[in-house]
Amino acid sequence: MKKYKAINNITGWVVFAVAAVTYLMTIEPTASLWDCGEFIASGYKLEVGHPPGNPVFMVMANFFSHLAGGNVSKIAPMVNSMSALASAFTILFLFWTITHLARKILIKNEESFTTARIIAVMGAGVVGALAYTFSDSFWFSAVEGEVYASSAFFTALVFWAILKWEDYADEKYADRWIVLIAFLIGLSIGVHLLNLLTIPAMGLFIISENLNFPGKGLPFLLQSPSSCLPC
Repeated sequence: MKKYKAINNITGWVVFAVAAVTYLMTIEPTASLWDCGEFIASGYKLEVGHPPGNPVFMVMANFFSHLAGGNVSKIAPMVNSMSALASAFTILFLFWTITHLARKILIKNEESFTTARIIAVMGAGVVGALAYTFSDSFWFSAVEGEVYASSAFFTALVFWAILKWEDYADEKYADRWIVLIAFLIGLSIGVHLLNLLTIPAMGLFIISENLNFPGKGLPFLLQSPSSCLPC
């Protein structure tokens, strides 16, 4: 199990590095011709953009704008770099989400941690994460100063957190993951409302865990309806 965790962590950070380098090398040199210019300027001045205002995004953009060192021409690339890094972290948490779900399917107990199955789980994570890395719509948002990259980061982080809760649900302080999720959802609303779409999916994991269905978490979700009745 410890060997698997080490492999999972190292592989995840390698995938993150691939995504980060890709996005940072291809960021927009200035503002794209739509809302990006407004977001960059509003973030730099710490002002309110168009409704609903995206306050958390503005604070984050303001922090990155200070990295320009007072050079106004570098502010846009700095804010665009924030989106690139947020997108790379999205890919990292996507990788860990895929490997978590794949492990639930392929590895049932300690004896199942064979080399072949670990390779299969890592392969699923790498293929899934990198396919999303180079997808047109995600890459497009990852290189410009818009809210979608940061929103995707919060969405990926929140869903990864509910999977961590599932791993520790029977332990004493497992509910701290739920508190963290609530806090992150609150922050994410200050970026974009996309994160609210994770709530129904997370609810399925919580219900399956607390009602003691014959299979918990992902195994429960993959069963036929007739086999999902409580014992």
